[in-house]
Amino acid sequence: MKTTLVMPARNEETTISAALTAAAPFVDEIIVIDGSSTDGTIAAAERCGAKVVRQQGRGKGDALRLGIKLAGGDVIVFMDADGSHEPSDIPKLTAPIASGEADMVVASRARGGSDEVFMTVDGMVRHTGGYIAAMIINYRWGSGLTEVENGFRAVRTSAVRAMNLSTNGFEIEQEMVIKALKNKFRVTEAGSHEYARGGGESKLPTRSAWRFLAHLIKELLTGK
Repeated sequence: MKTTLVMPARNEETTISAALTAAAPFVDEIIVIDGSSTDGTIAAAERCGAKVVRQQGRGKGDALRLGIKLAGGDVIVFMDADGSHEPSDIPKLTAPIASGEADMVVASRARGGSDEVFMTVDGMVRHTGGYIAAMIINYRWGSGLTEVENGFRAVRTSAVRAMNLSTNGFEIEQEMVIKALKNKFRVTEAGSHEYARGGGESKLPTRSAWRFLAHLIKELLTGK
């Protein structure tokens, strides 16, 4: 089973090399979707052997959809470029898919811990909002997830392509879980620790939380 790593990045020069180097032993293909970086992100990714594709649209959702389209693997692993994820946990995410037990595995910060939740008020607000979203999704679709927003996850390529993802921002991670459940795909999770970002600036301001709420309400009111 071939695994493709899809990593969206914008101005992550200080962290992307370490993230890609640590992830490389666990994947067969690396695709970096660059969102108009103005630093050395592209050069750093290319030095690590990644295929770098320049994003024409905007937003993380647009970047992930492009990666999904280009991926050659049977399984896609999504991982951020900021050093917050644990690359050695990639096998924990892909193994249930390889064995036929799951179609998507989300890395759970509730099970693995998070540095960021304790560092700032913004971090605490984002994580609290994520837990509330998980509870609502569990109630509506009968799942038992502790995590729906974490960008670190693995998914069967054929499954994610069948979801017809459409959001352009960070809410695509929530959309991916909801549409997987709507389409009766098997979604589970594995504990993985989240570290404080290694450098650069967060691309997810807390003031954008309304987008997650609006999307969740939309999904609750439409479809299955």
